[in-house]
Amino acid sequence: MVLHCYVGSRQPAARVRPRSSASSSAKSGQLALRPRARSSASRFCKVSRASHSAMKSGIRVALVTGGNKGIGLAIVRDLCRLFSGEVVLTARDVARGQAAVQQLQAEGLSPRFHQLDIDDPQSIRTLRDFLLKEYGGLDVLVNNAGIAFKVADPTPFHIQAEVTMKTNFFGTRDVCTELLPLIKPQGRVVNISSMMSLRALKSCSPELQQKFRSETITEEELVGLMNKFVEDTKKGVHQKEGWPSSAYGVTKIGVTVLSRIHARKLSEQRKGDKILLNACCPGWVRTDMAGPSATKSPEEGAETPVYLALLPLDAEGPHGQFVMEKRVEQW
Repeated sequence: MVLHCYVGSRQPAARVRPRSSASSSAKSGQLALRPRARSSASRFCKVSRASHSAMKSGIRVALVTGGNKGIGLAIVRDLCRLFSGEVVLTARDVARGQAAVQQLQAEGLSPRFHQLDIDDPQSIRTLRDFLLKEYGGLDVLVNNAGIAFKVADPTPFHIQAEVTMKTNFFGTRDVCTELLPLIKPQGRVVNISSMMSLRALKSCSPELQQKFRSETITEEELVGLMNKFVEDTKKGVHQKEGWPSSAYGVTKIGVTVLSRIHARKLSEQRKGDKILLNACCPGWVRTDMAGPSATKSPEEGAETPVYLALLPLDAEGPHGQFVMEKRVEQW
């Protein structure tokens, strides 16, 4: 397997692995902030698919993170029905992931399973190696995995901020760092964000809004801002510094802006490959995270992500956009 790499850097990832059984794992408050990125370049390595005895030549593959329940499971189900290729369901917990695969098999569908904990860099690298060996790359990536604390959760806000940021922003970023170089020409990348990112953005200070809306913000600058939010919550000065009091919302600002940055880099570094990358809001969906009062079913929540994942191969957009109800929203 030959890699033609664009120059860049890779940041070491924190080793602590909190989860959203978040309250129990978060209470120690011992998470370390991510180091600030040191280079303005990012590793978008284009993979040349050399011959490999185990590779499934010509078979397209789609992958969904956090695919064992809720919106993720609904996305996997739709892709199994509509995508012309194989679909890989990933989940942190092997037993739950395999149970989800068995559920879909009982419906006559045939997803594959691979373990993935987006908080664990080694887990991400193992998945990357599997995709290279089996398929020589990746055609569709849906970054769905994420966490949120319940409104009434008693966990101190600064811990909620750090735990949520670690998974929703830094975990998603780590997956992108390893898997975006695998995306084949005409590939599709969908990052599940939230309408809460827009609401949180509008609650930020004018100075922060300007930074997050900038067409030239770098990934390193975004990482610095996400780290600053967590630092400010620890000091109890986040509101004074212009941040909203929604940890989840700020992490999803990060996901949306990261999507805009990565789309821009793909356009610059892989011009002609027609890769489309977008962030989207699935809506308010009845899941373990959002609760039973939400207005949409998981199947309805999957509609926009699946629409973006299956954009026609000759489509020129949307790209680098925030999409709700299959419509581009102004950021």
